[in-house]
Amino acid sequence: MNTLHYAHWPAGMPRAITTPDTSVYANLQVSALRYANKPGIIFYDTVLTYAQIHEQVLALAGYLQKVCGVQRGDRVLLDMQNSPQFIISYYAIMRADAMVVPVNPMLMTDELEHYIEDSGAKVALASQEIFSRIAPLIGKTCLTHVVAAAYSDYLIAPTELNVPDFVRAPYAVPTMEGVTPWKQALAAGHAPGPHEAGPDDRACMPYTSGTTGKPKGCVHTHRSVMFNAVASPTWSGPMAPDHVTLAVLPFFHVTGMQSVMNAMIYTGGAIVVLPRWDRDAAGQLITRYKVTTWTLIPTMMIDFLSNPRLGEYDISKLQRVSGGGAAMPAAIAQKLLQLTGQTYMEGYGLSETMAASHVNPPNRMKQQCLGVPYLNVDARIVDPVTLKEVPQGENGEIWIHGPQVFQGYWNDPKKTAEAFAELDGKRFFRSGDLGYMDEEGFFFFTDRLKRMINASGFKVWPAEVESMMYQHPAVQECCIIAARDPYRGETVKAVIVKRPGVDASAEDITKWAQEKMAAYKVPKIVEFVDALPKSATGKVMWRSLQEKEMAAQEAAKV
Repeated sequence: MNTLHYAHWPAGMPRAITTPDTSVYANLQVSALRYANKPGIIFYDTVLTYAQIHEQVLALAGYLQKVCGVQRGDRVLLDMQNSPQFIISYYAIMRADAMVVPVNPMLMTDELEHYIEDSGAKVALASQEIFSRIAPLIGKTCLTHVVAAAYSDYLIAPTELNVPDFVRAPYAVPTMEGVTPWKQALAAGHAPGPHEAGPDDRACMPYTSGTTGKPKGCVHTHRSVMFNAVASPTWSGPMAPDHVTLAVLPFFHVTGMQSVMNAMIYTGGAIVVLPRWDRDAAGQLITRYKVTTWTLIPTMMIDFLSNPRLGEYDISKLQRVSGGGAAMPAAIAQKLLQLTGQTYMEGYGLSETMAASHVNPPNRMKQQCLGVPYLNVDARIVDPVTLKEVPQGENGEIWIHGPQVFQGYWNDPKKTAEAFAELDGKRFFRSGDLGYMDEEGFFFFTDRLKRMINASGFKVWPAEVESMMYQHPAVQECCIIAARDPYRGETVKAVIVKRPGVDASAEDITKWAQEKMAAYKVPKIVEFVDALPKSATGKVMWRSLQEKEMAAQEAAKV
């Protein structure tokens, strides 16, 4: 086990922590008892106390059980942007002893169908701006009931903040069988039955993809979700209930879910909710509510610090700025340090580890570095072929052993078996990411063993996009690769061989894709070729196309 990083371990911090032997819902229950009248959620200028949040969680959990028939272990789809309803829904599903299936609200109907059918979700909680995408699946799939929410229901206090039209919009979901308005579900006043889920019950199943096939559900228990809900605020320093966080990272993603939402519910802090990135709204909210912690991705910070109105905002109360998903550019990190005195705390994690497995120590933060294996975690750098540890400084696959590691892929024992390996008597998760460990025990990312494109922190899996592109009548063959993007870091490029006799322009392809898949997956660049490079066995040599693309972009810089 690597111990080099212990020389830089935070002073007074134990190397392992004990987390509660309860469900994740119990964290809200405890905070509601301790801090009943304290702000828990701030939505623009509307404040919900912990007592109000808990009361609504119980009402929704009762509705899920008594009307929708949700039982212990059932999967419930959660399809919303950041909002009070997302937080209430998340904890209500767990209070109903069911498992949360959080999905990206950018997903289109064809994509949602896979998540519903694969998880077996009979019930969904969805916001109205995406309802038209989920509506065709009611009855067509196993989905039988949807509780539909309008964000405007929680715009109670007047505000002069910039509130987007989709948030201000009144409830306007058409009346149809199996659909219940959010307000009606809460007003029904159903009390839930006794809470039965414990630490080893299934709690949450975020989806991820691999090099082949469709997205796979990562099964997490209350115990694995609980770990990072507790470890994240513990590692960053004492997180008192008086801390205030700006929640702009999406809650459906494990970083926003764990390091922001669940961490603050556990500590009793206040969550300032922003449904969609808006640099001016972010600045106004940070100033108005004296935000102390902010977890974000580099593209947000780049945009925030380039705002000509930046001087109007008071960001001096920030005590921790952290994130992951991509490396923070050194120049941006330096500007943040100059303005706030804060060093950007970078970390590393995956859906399979329910957010962080590595974080930089607060007292020794390295830039563009994954950090060190933190509380309770044993991580190694292993040769992916020989399955032996490599010497310090050499490149290999990052393997992770820790309490936040998932149980396996939903209904996929083969992929689950491939994802794990034993070393020194421990079961390690094979991340598929390549990196190395420096002389101080810090981990650095170098490449991906698996194919994946990182577009502003959103993971795009080429195989999934390719399978959808083949639905276009003009596409005979397609290979999806990454192209560099000055803002997103990486973007999606499609290299296409056209079907004889069927014509389509690059614009046609892109427009079609926008109707079929989430915006971050849509190929922003389309290149037509006569043939794709293939191996002797007929497999498309995606790596040669990727290397050619990178070389062309490097040459363009000269």
